[in-house]
Formats: sequence, structure tokens, C-alpha cells
Amino acid sequence: MPHTKPEFVLTLSCPDAPGIVHSVSGLLYQAGCNIMDSQQYGDADTGLFFMRVHFSAPAHLQDAAQFSLLFADVRKRFDMQAQFHDLRTRPKVLIAVSQHGHCLNDLLYRWKAGQLAMDIGGVVSNHTTFANLTRSYDLDFHHLPLAAGASAQDKHAQEQAIAEVMQRTGAELLILARYMQILSPAFCQQLEGRAINIHHSFLPSFKGARPYAQAYVRGVKLIGATAHYVTADLDEGPIIEQDVERVDHTMSAADLTAVGQDVESVVLARAVRWQVEHRILRNGHKTVVFR
Repeated sequence: MPHTKPEFVLTLSCPDAPGIVHSVSGLLYQAGCNIMDSQQYGDADTGLFFMRVHFSAPAHLQDAAQFSLLFADVRKRFDMQAQFHDLRTRPKVLIAVSQHGHCLNDLLYRWKAGQLAMDIGGVVSNHTTFANLTRSYDLDFHHLPLAAGASAQDKHAQEQAIAEVMQRTGAELLILARYMQILSPAFCQQLEGRAINIHHSFLPSFKGARPYAQAYVRGVKLIGATAHYVTADLDEGPIIEQDVERVDHTMSAADLTAVGQDVESVVLARAVRWQVEHRILRNGHKTVVFR
């Protein structure tokens, strides 16, 4: 449903100092805005302050650029990194998948059900396994094959093809929904803060390949999943969300996989929802998530 008044989200970070909340809320009040929700956090270790404000605006303030101008003095005074997001504009995403489709299926269902405020520009894959599933949602499927043992040149070409699809569709976020290809450092840098991966393990334990098999051998009592931003350091990006499920000695590796796939789907969906709702702020190698 369209908003009756323009609604925006302001996200900001800056060195902590007295008067930040007063200055931000006061300026929004003077502009005729109504604050609908506000959350803030001061990190004692880094000395940084983080804030998310959801507000409605009067009719004469129609776009984020106007608010950026209004906040120029406050931004300068507090050395503030601030972004205004117009909620009438839904973020566009691209989903990448290989041959495990549980996360893809879950995201598509939630999107179709209106649970994720985003537009999907399509699905890319190095396999054709989920072409029919994707098209059943009236979405474009892009098959970008990559042979086993592909050269660095072939991988670069495939990554550039993904980048071209993102550019063509206007996608600002790449969701790796069990996309089982390691992205090159250059591509990771190009997508910094704009790519989310789901790792089928409760990081930092059991990193790399076959984590459920590793967990089974170790006889774990909890298994989990981790959604994180993609960086050049494999499975080391800032963590957005994690969850676990209890398991026991009666369960096989296949049982653990089934339970784990459910956790993966939920964790990735949460991370994507928080991303498109502008609830995540980077704090060095960590994240601040305003739920």
C-alpha cells in the first residue's frame, strides 16, 4: 500500500558526543516531520554512535536529497555519516544460487507474500536446476555456467556477467543464497557492503566445505547458520545474523543437514529483510542491527 505521507529512514554514525539525538530530532521537528520510530546505540569500545530514525515528512519535502541539504550543518558539526532512504523506493536485489534451493525458495515465497520490501531483478546461477522455479515467479533466470576447474579468466568473465546483470536490472544488493562459488577479491571489493552470504555453519566454527559433516564427526549438540557480508576473506565478513537448533546423538548427518537448511533459510531471510529495511550499520568488522 502506498504511504499517505512520504516516509523516510535516516541512518547515521559518528563519533559519540552530547546533543546528537537532540540535534537530529529537533531538525526533523522544525522541518515538520513526525518521528515514528527511533533507535540509537553508543559503542563504548569504538566511541562511535549509531542511530536509525523512521519518520514521515510533510508534502513539500519529497526526496532524500532535500533532507541531505537540511542536515548539512548537523553532519559537519558531528562529523556524521548519514543517509536518507525514501521508503517509496524499494531496493532492487539479485539472487545467486547453485544447486541447493531451500534459501532461494524461501526468499521467493516471502517476497511474493509481501514479507520482503524489495524488488527482485532475477536469479543468476552456474546451473539450470532452479530455472523453472524462478520462472514460476515470473522472474528472469540467468544461466552463467562455470565449468569445474575453470580458469581465473573464466571466473572473472562470469563475475563480470553477474555485475552486468546487476547494472542492467538496477540491483543494489547481491544475495548469495547458497551460491557455491568463491568470489574473487576484486569482485568482493566491488560489492563491499552490497553482498550478503548465508554460511551453513555457526561461524567461526566449521568453516569451509562440508560443515555439517564436520559437525557430525564432532558430535555437536547445536548446529546453526550465519548470514554475513561478503569480503575477500572467505567466511570472515561482518556477521549480520545467526541462529542455532538443538540436535542429538540419534540424528544422522542427513538429519543435521535438513535441520540446518531450515535454519539457513530463516537466518538469510532475516538478514535480507534488515538490509532492505535499512536496519544494518557497519561498525568496523562488526554490525549494529536495529531490529
